[in-house]
Amino acid sequence: MTARVLVVDDLLPNVKLLEAKLRSEYFDVLTAQSGEEALEIVARDEPDIVLLDVMMPGMDGFEVCERLKNNTETMHVPVVIITALSDSADRLRGLDAGADDFLTKPVNDTALFARVRSLTRLKMLTDEWRRREQTSDQLGVMAGDGPMNLVDTSEPKVLILEDNPLDARKISETLSAEGGTCEVSNSVNDAMSLLRSDTFELVVMNLRLKSDDALRFASLLRAQETTRNTPILVIAEEEDTARLAKGLDLGINDYLMRPIDRQELMARARTQIRRFRYQHRLRQNYERSLTMALTDSLTGLYNRRYLTAHLSGIINQAILRGRPLAVMMFDIDYFKSINDTHGHAAGDEVLIELSKRVLGNLRSVDTVARVGGEEFVVVMPDTELSLAGIIAERLRTGVCDIHFSIRGADGKKGLVVSVSIGIAMFDPETDSADSIMRRADEALYEAKRCGRNRTVCIEADGFSEIGSGDQPSPAQ
Repeated sequence: MTARVLVVDDLLPNVKLLEAKLRSEYFDVLTAQSGEEALEIVARDEPDIVLLDVMMPGMDGFEVCERLKNNTETMHVPVVIITALSDSADRLRGLDAGADDFLTKPVNDTALFARVRSLTRLKMLTDEWRRREQTSDQLGVMAGDGPMNLVDTSEPKVLILEDNPLDARKISETLSAEGGTCEVSNSVNDAMSLLRSDTFELVVMNLRLKSDDALRFASLLRAQETTRNTPILVIAEEEDTARLAKGLDLGINDYLMRPIDRQELMARARTQIRRFRYQHRLRQNYERSLTMALTDSLTGLYNRRYLTAHLSGIINQAILRGRPLAVMMFDIDYFKSINDTHGHAAGDEVLIELSKRVLGNLRSVDTVARVGGEEFVVVMPDTELSLAGIIAERLRTGVCDIHFSIRGADGKKGLVVSVSIGIAMFDPETDSADSIMRRADEALYEAKRCGRNRTVCIEADGFSEIGSGDQPSPAQ
């Protein structure tokens, strides 16, 4: 994955070296040579992550980090402090300032790239929930509960996977100091059993389990819905760099090197618990807002009111980051005939079942809304035309290839339903929210004019057909 990385160091050779390394891995790199310049760039260009040197004249890296983390607009941007300092007290100072990690020079490239990718994924997830909260706030249905740095981290519920009894006791005693509850397990099977029966806010595990594969356990957590967002803090050895890099790519959140420093363990645990509770709060607030006029009561999809506000925010992000944006509009072919032949109750069943299939064929980052009787819109950020076409065709065939089981529909095979789809790509030079919706609607109209059950894209030189199926008949 790519990301926008801000490199901050007062020494130009250091900046150029790190910039070259990051660009070789296809990251978009911004640079600054002072703390003041770094703060200006973060406010203006919204990087996905900041790599920050400590020893700078004037405002040092610790102060820059504190300012970023105390600003409600930038507090969620990950900060990795990179410095020649290696003392435990310096690491704790950086973590207490709000840093997400503290890497010592010379930095291992593999570990650095894995850390950047890992923290960027977390930041993008938080970005999405923050955008949704802001959209809901603009609509007047929800207000935020305060910044992330004020989130309480006391009394956490922690699962410890450690087969060394002495280390397990040390970790448990440390994390229980603030009133937390720690469950200790010495095997993956036992840990999975605990996770199935209870909810934890942090998992701390030994990377070097004697009888189990710790990374496989991490991948299992990320594959299950109930534990997908649970933070994972790994205890590792200095020579575990390659496995740590793989673990970060698999989804572990942070790591701590042996020998275990109790204060650093507590600082890193607090950071993960704070982020977890903050994201959990964003999700809860957002989900509550959905019952307050943001969703369609029949299908549970977003409604036009939500789409209008959300699309404006997505467009602003696309312009700022120079990223592609696709809008897809589709409706049900001959829907009036379905209502006339089988009744409005059957029409409602079609809409409900269609909505389920749509959600099953889209990505988690896509936003789908019902904007009319049988008309729907999908907003697809970071999506080129080729990918938008693939998603649209997967949706179209996912609807028409499997008959709808509708009460009152004649025949054992059920009801045949198809959709026509129009796609428009956002043009930052000419488009607005209204114009891209209008162009997607024109592409949809062309799909219907050409026979229905097909996907059409509108481009500068006209329309192009991406895919099609058999022409449907009314009320099949």
